[in-house]
Amino acid sequence: MRSFFVTLGFILFLALDSQSQVSVIQGIVTDSSGIELSDVTIRILNTDRGTISDDAGRYRLTVPADSLIDLEFRYVGYSVVVEKIRLADRQVMELNITLFKSTAVLSDVVIKDDELRNETSLTVIDPKTIQALPSAFGDFNRILVTLPGVVSNNELSSSYSVRGGSFDENLVYVNDIPIYRPFLISNGQQEGLSFINPDLVSAVRFSSGGWQPKYGDKLSSVLNVQYKQPESFGASASLSLLGGSAHVEGATGRVTYVAGARHKSSRYLLNTLETAAGYRPRFTDLQAYVTIRMDKKPRIKSPVLGILASYGRNRYQVRPETRTSEFGTFNQPLRFTVAFVGRELLEYDTYQAGLKYSSWIRDNWKSDVIVSGVKAFEREYTNIEGGYRLCDVDNQIGSPSFNECVTTRGIGTQFDYGRNTLTANLFSLETRQSILLDNRDELNFGAGGAYQYFDDYLNEYEFTDSSGYVVGVEQRFSDNILENGQLFGFVQYAWNPDPNFSMTGGIRLTYTTLNKQFLVSPRIQFSYAPDWERDVVFKLATGMYQQPPFYREFRALDGSINSQVEAQSSLHLIGGMDYSFQWWGRPFSFIAEAYYKHLWNVNPYDVDNVKTRYYATNDARAFATGVDLRVSGEFIPGTQSWFSLGILKTMEDVAGDGRGYIRRPTDQRINVAIQFEDHIPNDPRTRVNLNLFFGSGLPFGPPGNIEYRNVFDGESYRRIDIGFTRLIYLKKGREDEQLQISVEVLNLLGSDNPISYLFISDYDGNQFAVPNSLSARFLNLRLSLRLF
Repeated sequence: MRSFFVTLGFILFLALDSQSQVSVIQGIVTDSSGIELSDVTIRILNTDRGTISDDAGRYRLTVPADSLIDLEFRYVGYSVVVEKIRLADRQVMELNITLFKSTAVLSDVVIKDDELRNETSLTVIDPKTIQALPSAFGDFNRILVTLPGVVSNNELSSSYSVRGGSFDENLVYVNDIPIYRPFLISNGQQEGLSFINPDLVSAVRFSSGGWQPKYGDKLSSVLNVQYKQPESFGASASLSLLGGSAHVEGATGRVTYVAGARHKSSRYLLNTLETAAGYRPRFTDLQAYVTIRMDKKPRIKSPVLGILASYGRNRYQVRPETRTSEFGTFNQPLRFTVAFVGRELLEYDTYQAGLKYSSWIRDNWKSDVIVSGVKAFEREYTNIEGGYRLCDVDNQIGSPSFNECVTTRGIGTQFDYGRNTLTANLFSLETRQSILLDNRDELNFGAGGAYQYFDDYLNEYEFTDSSGYVVGVEQRFSDNILENGQLFGFVQYAWNPDPNFSMTGGIRLTYTTLNKQFLVSPRIQFSYAPDWERDVVFKLATGMYQQPPFYREFRALDGSINSQVEAQSSLHLIGGMDYSFQWWGRPFSFIAEAYYKHLWNVNPYDVDNVKTRYYATNDARAFATGVDLRVSGEFIPGTQSWFSLGILKTMEDVAGDGRGYIRRPTDQRINVAIQFEDHIPNDPRTRVNLNLFFGSGLPFGPPGNIEYRNVFDGESYRRIDIGFTRLIYLKKGREDEQLQISVEVLNLLGSDNPISYLFISDYDGNQFAVPNSLSARFLNLRLSLRLF
């Protein structure tokens, strides 16, 4: 027995001794101006051990003792630093690192998932990706729809839905300042660009679910964008058939600045629509972000003031003339012809501004104060009448009347009238605190409030006079002033007991003054990287996500305000894995996630093109479940491409309609996106970028008919865009000064994609769904000049 205890004690001594053969490296990572860099990847080369820097730029990593290691520091847009280090047993070393901005040309498409692999459903995107994507307007949101779970079936719109949610369920931040989009937009072709200016962006994080408590109260997603804090002068300019952009950036003394202007004119593209008209769309956007270091002498933890200013001006005028739509089947081809009189005039002016003041209370305690405001003026004037004819078409080849109307099924008149105006004033104030503890854990907490004011005048109606019978009458009239306030707070704790395991949990509290509702939303995330030869991280997240009603949710279908509407609530459950591997000697990543969202107090809505019309009730329950898959990597050496697949099912049960669970308006069962980049062998300056989208049909039904709401399956969305780009370096050996010449073929296959349906009756009272199709094939030319 004695020998047993001696042997056991010896084994325990060896185990404890082996456990002690470690050391610690810690420090702060900054750029050349002394600004702390968050989310820097720090790892020991040729191992799976590593960490990332926090919001204060601090990191802490346990390393093996008495071994020579290569410690790598990597951050998007900066040169990689590798330090060779050997530490004695139990030694603690303070190692502060300065990273310098890289002057090399980055690959056009890079998605960095290995920087924040511990967070569920989070994708880190290099903002330069948008430069490579062939798209009509270079809108930043087009990169989002290439990710699994993100859907947008309208290339004319910057709206998107995530995992079955509506267009209004997505949070957007720029440098932690909340951003809003126009409120009255009812048609994708009337939209400007999304707020995000890709020329000004330095980092992007997108979460499709299960995000931390420090982010706000929405149901579907968070887009968190960081605008640049440049270290030297740079500028760019771009011009195409559909608009242009320019930007300038630089640093002087304690001040850094980045400013940009964008102009969009979609007139040529709109001329490919079925409706021939005099289009006069114009959108102009001005933005600037300035940072001021408050200390005269530069130091790592200097207080910094960030100032964001933006103005968006959108003018859309159209005088429709004629429209011809071919639809039906081969055996029953139909033609819908309309002649119009009248016009549509829309004006939107949006001013957004924000301040972010960051300071240090202690060496490990960072404090942020964020102030933001929005003022919007919006006006929609519509007065259009269209006389239509619905007929059968002769499709018999050789017939004297081939391709002509042979039988008139119905005639009538459509009439649309609107006089809508809206003034919005929004204000918010928030403070966020971050405390880094000695054991690598981090405590975050904060609180704030918001004020919302809307002066809303709505006067619109539409009807169809079909064969002497007025059908499809929709009328909305209201004159409302809506004032609402919110108080909110959060606390969260990140526990990191070792490099292989992390947990972040917390709670978010929200109180809405208009409906006097108090919300409690607990949330928690886990990640675990087993000690396997394969580099795999398993992740799990769950929590409550509740969306207090905003302007749209309070307004019912008839335009009246229901101030007692409560927050929509959901429970997220997400599990997945992130697998990094080498294939053909090059890095690849495979991400798979399964999710289930249970929703209650649901406010039902219908989607009219891109406008969401809520019922302003909480009489439904719903769920969304699905699987998201994505593989990315260097399929072609020196490039980045990815393939995404989303499988979704989302249903809702509206109390009192007697139908049980039916499809929600965003129930797109299959969504496929491919972004593929290639170049001529041995000449990466000549590139080809291919974008492919496929989405199964969305549900729809005749307006105002509850019995047939969402019972029909729309046509699938199919689109291929391809771009050919040639890089020309202005100076030999200087890749930071370049001219890009691009030729883009948009909608290469000429797919006739419908965005919505117009219901027309024939003489016998039968209704036909006439598809409203999107843009046809279009050739775009683009010139871009970049100086850095």
